[in-house]
Amino acid sequence: MASIQQMQQDGLCLQYPENLPPNASLSQEMALNMLVRATQLAQHTPFVWRYIDKPAGESEPADGQLFLIFAMPNVPFPADGIRYQDQEQRYVLPAGSGRELEVLEVRHGFIPGSPDPAAFRVRRRYRLSKGGHPQLVLVHYSRGQPIPIIPAMNTPVRSYPLRPPHDDSAMFVMGPKMGQKVYPNGAGGAGPIPIPPPDRQTSMPPPMNFGGAVGVGATSQALLAAQNQSMEALERRSRERSGSMSTRQPQTRVIEEEEEADDSDLVSTRSLALARYRRNHEFMNEVFMYAAFGKQNPVPERPSPYSSIFKQPALDEKVAKLTAEVEELQAASAKRRAARESAEVTEIADVSMESLGTSIHMDILAT
Repeated sequence: MASIQQMQQDGLCLQYPENLPPNASLSQEMALNMLVRATQLAQHTPFVWRYIDKPAGESEPADGQLFLIFAMPNVPFPADGIRYQDQEQRYVLPAGSGRELEVLEVRHGFIPGSPDPAAFRVRRRYRLSKGGHPQLVLVHYSRGQPIPIIPAMNTPVRSYPLRPPHDDSAMFVMGPKMGQKVYPNGAGGAGPIPIPPPDRQTSMPPPMNFGGAVGVGATSQALLAAQNQSMEALERRSRERSGSMSTRQPQTRVIEEEEEADDSDLVSTRSLALARYRRNHEFMNEVFMYAAFGKQNPVPERPSPYSSIFKQPALDEKVAKLTAEVEELQAASAKRRAARESAEVTEIADVSMESLGTSIHMDILAT
């Protein structure tokens, strides 16, 4: 049986079993959302070996065609039957929450020997280089600016009809069953194929002439909602399919190697780190549990540093003396205020009587 590398060199790759709905205008925000959901779907859904090709029964690829593939390390991107007249550009976009979205874009593609009037096909590959599984790749095909086809490049990329896959089994690429195969009709087979964990896998081969980063465009909420509904429907179908397979098919046999194998080869870095963290947390919890909840020695009450300088009786005596002085001052102030008010009343009365006498004297003289 051919190895995984040989099958992918022929154009085969591990793909999500359900057909993704096409989207002619896939934004980077929608691609990020689909990759995050795909990480959850891949935990319990086995991937199948397929070609990246036009839909069955169609004469040419559909606009907006989508593929979710699992890229194997150190293996170039599988042939898709399209000849590109441009070099692939790469740029990385910050996606928030510690994530980075890597985009590889190549333009001016055409299918050799087809009725394509010009090179107008565009391919974009999306993956989470940080904050996700770097081997889950979302491939999107769309239309771009057409340019004339170079006659010297109009040579076939691969021969048709395509040969059927060498292996008709599906394989889990993530989760606790990573590397295990699932055969149709409950057929038995070999044990799990080790898949290198993410920390031992090389990144996507960088293309020539890296492009600069571009900003994330605004995306309408309606498109995002429609894409979320499509992904939820795929998730429900995959769960129903995995449940029916588990009832019909026996458990996949696991062949144990006689020699001791390193468990970290079959366990992802994240799972291993999480297990170690939980173990260390339990150890530290046992150490500090008594210190936190056990009987603690009471802290002795320390005397105030001011007790040697000030004496309470002397302070009380000074407070009483000052209080008496304040009361005396307030009483004196009240007396002065009352005397001033009485003097003002007397002066006003004298002025009134004097003015009254003057007016009477003037009246007498007038008569």
